[in-house]
Amino acid sequence: MQLTKKGHACIRLEKDGQVLVIDPGTFSEEDAAVGADAVLVTHEHLDHFNEDRLRAALDANPGAEIWTLPSVAGQISAAFPGRVHTVGHGDTFTAAGFEVEVHGELHAVIHPDIPRITNVGYLLDGSVFHPGDALTVPGRPVETLMLPVHAPWNKVAEVIEYVREVKPQRAIDVHDGLLTDIARPVYDRLLGPDGPGVGGAEHGRLAPGESTTV
Repeated sequence: MQLTKKGHACIRLEKDGQVLVIDPGTFSEEDAAVGADAVLVTHEHLDHFNEDRLRAALDANPGAEIWTLPSVAGQISAAFPGRVHTVGHGDTFTAAGFEVEVHGELHAVIHPDIPRITNVGYLLDGSVFHPGDALTVPGRPVETLMLPVHAPWNKVAEVIEYVREVKPQRAIDVHDGLLTDIARPVYDRLLGPDGPGVGGAEHGRLAPGESTTV
């Protein structure tokens, strides 16, 4: 499949002429989900969920559908009748030709005074895992881990240990919209072969619009 990095936490996957997009939020491009046959949303925070991005996708493709957790579905089901499906941890389904497994239940802790919301991650074709805003371990081998490298709820030590625990073949950065260009080489070094090590996984990042085959 071809994987294209979009803005911040959004990725676009293409296989056999079908397109699946995950988390076209406010920090992603306005047309990030346009052309999608399926859209997956991990949780309700604006950098992952933007109704205008979803509307653009569903208006462009009358056959496009959305899969997400109940807290998001409750906000958009009326706007997209019959095209929004609710999912939770342990569910499996097929979307745009991709076999999808749902993993996880809660957003990572931002601060003990901030209530935790629900969050799910998506494993696609048993190969590519996008955890949303959590360090969820899917409990099965993963070839490509979409790595939330920088967020108010994590620190680099946790990111390193997360890659070590998941043990993917490769980790590709997402959730990097707040990371300045001057900081990127620091993260690259810490997560790369010259850093403390991430269990042998290859680490890389894509600029928005760049693609790779996974």
